[in-house]
Amino acid sequence: MAADQLVTIVAVLVGVVFGGAVFFVLGKRAERHEATRQGRAAHQQAEEILARAGRDADSAKHEALLQAKEQIMGLREGWEKEERHQREELDRHEQRLEERETLIDRKLNTMDEREQELARSEQSVSDRKKVVQRREEELDELLTEHRQRLEQASGLSADEAKEALKHEMVDSAKSEAAAAVRDIKEEAKRVADREARKILAMAMQRLAADQATETTVSAVSLPNDEMKGRIIGREGRNIRAFETATGVDVIIDDTPDTVVVSCFDPIRREVARRAMEQLITDGRIHPGRIEEVVERVRTELEQQIVETGEETVYELGIRGMHAELVKLVGRMKYRTSYGQNMLAHSKEVAWLAGILAEELKLDVHLAKRAALLHDVGKVLTHQHEGTHVELGVDVAKRYNEHPTVVNAIAAHHDDVPHETTISMIVQAADAASGARPGARREAFETYVKRLSQLEEIATGFKGVEKAFAIQAGREIRIAVLPDHVTDDAAVELSEQIARRIEQELQYPGQIKIVVIRETRAVDFAR
Repeated sequence: MAADQLVTIVAVLVGVVFGGAVFFVLGKRAERHEATRQGRAAHQQAEEILARAGRDADSAKHEALLQAKEQIMGLREGWEKEERHQREELDRHEQRLEERETLIDRKLNTMDEREQELARSEQSVSDRKKVVQRREEELDELLTEHRQRLEQASGLSADEAKEALKHEMVDSAKSEAAAAVRDIKEEAKRVADREARKILAMAMQRLAADQATETTVSAVSLPNDEMKGRIIGREGRNIRAFETATGVDVIIDDTPDTVVVSCFDPIRREVARRAMEQLITDGRIHPGRIEEVVERVRTELEQQIVETGEETVYELGIRGMHAELVKLVGRMKYRTSYGQNMLAHSKEVAWLAGILAEELKLDVHLAKRAALLHDVGKVLTHQHEGTHVELGVDVAKRYNEHPTVVNAIAAHHDDVPHETTISMIVQAADAASGARPGARREAFETYVKRLSQLEEIATGFKGVEKAFAIQAGREIRIAVLPDHVTDDAAVELSEQIARRIEQELQYPGQIKIVVIRETRAVDFAR
């Protein structure tokens, strides 16, 4: 039994081993089969991949070829376009070169023609020159012969004839020049006179200033002759105290009921006059009272001077003037020049200058300011040395006046050149105010002397027969000999006399020179 079991076990083991071997062989075959199949599949897949890769490579190659062809086409088109552009540019250059060549050829042809024409002209000029030379030689011969005949006929040499001809030509030129000068002067005078009359007429109509002049009174009326003794005082102490306090000279003479106050300083004279009147009214006259009254009157007058200056400046519309200048303006009230009150004159000049400046579209306020101060130096001439122009310029500069004002003060008597139009306006207004009738008084001797000098200057010229100064010396009429002075020469003579008067005489305003030439033919019927 045991043996059977062993045999059974062995058989089982053998079957198991055999089965295992069979299964192993079958497994190996199956693996080989599977490996073969997988190998085929892999081979097939590899072939597909290769085929697909070949197709992709062909496609990429085709695309690359297409892109390369496109790039080549684009480059070819760009090159062709550039080539066309360069070819067109070359064509244009060639065309321009052809045109320039054509133009140069044309110019060369023109130059050749001009050279030929110039050569012909030179030849013609040369021929004409020869003809002219021959004619000049013939003319010289004729002139020489003619001159000899003229010298024989006239009895004058060539130099003498030239001199006579030269004098005749000079006289003719002078006559023509004088006529031209006369026409030009008359035309300019017509225009200038018309405009000047218009402006001055408007200014004077608007101004309408008072014609009366003022002077500072220096005579004091007395109630009776007894008052003279009271003024003199015991042993003259009152009159000495009065003269010491006021700085004036008191003249007491045989003139009834009058005491004369004399002083070069108009302010002192006015203080003395007022103080004398108050002392006479009060009746108490002694040294102590005299000093008291004089001091009070001086203080009142100084205050009135300032008020007068302020009123004048306000009336003219002038602003910003220094207080010291305003005071000097007030002092003009007690200063006269040629009998004309300085304050009235300065105000009149200021109004005239303002109107003229307005007509000429200039600064009216600056013109009034300059005109008001143009004679401010005259109130300082009694205390300082120098002319009123120098003193006026100094005081204007000291108080920082406008340069135009300073120049107007300095130039209103032509001591310095005029720098502005306003300066000229001030001078014109000053002349108009001083020269109008009744504005100023002159000494009779001075007046007669000026008239005599005017007539002497006029009669000193050749050809003048008589001269008469008329209209208070503002016009001189000159009668000339008609045989010695022609009409054109009369124009020149009037100008020469005017210049001579300007150089030698001083006078207000202007002087009119009238030259009269008259030819009279007289006969009798019998």
